[in-house]
Amino acid sequence: MIRINLLGTAKPKKGKKGRRLFAMPQLTTDGPSPLITGLAILVVAGAGLYLYYLQLEGVHEKLHSQIVEADKSIASMTKVKQAYLEHQKDYDAFKRRYDVIDQLRAAQAGPVLMLTSVSETVNKTDGVWLLNLHDDGANVSLDGVALGPHEVANLMMNLRRSGYFKNVELHETAQEDNSKIQTFSFSLLCEKTKA
Repeated sequence: MIRINLLGTAKPKKGKKGRRLFAMPQLTTDGPSPLITGLAILVVAGAGLYLYYLQLEGVHEKLHSQIVEADKSIASMTKVKQAYLEHQKDYDAFKRRYDVIDQLRAAQAGPVLMLTSVSETVNKTDGVWLLNLHDDGANVSLDGVALGPHEVANLMMNLRRSGYFKNVELHETAQEDNSKIQTFSFSLLCEKTKA
């Protein structure tokens, strides 16, 4: 049978009595007891942990009060945002209306500017009278009477110079024989620079 010593102490040999292989630590009673020291450390650590807990609890309360105030601020800001969005919607509606009115005014002024330009051009050209003006949108056709072909050419040149028409073409011309005065009837096709 085999024996194993699990205690870690060697079997005393014959001749050397009482000598052990491993020496056990010896407890001395000179200082404080290790049990009291351990309890003191445990009490100090517990007190430190409790103070740390109280500090964290204070931080928690402070953060909670800040969250409550932030929620109140968010609620008031939400009301302000709603009011701003309503005013912005009203502003956008008025802006659209104003833009439509401006577009209508610009479109209304277009024919007036063209008629003013044609009127000034015809008044500057001697010996020319307009009988008919028809606006197609991109083109304007003018029918009239002139004393001679030179007056028709001057009218065409003045219409080009007005800046309102970029292309002026003679569509038709005919000499009319009246009893006392010889006249030319003409038809011009003018292309607008601005439609």
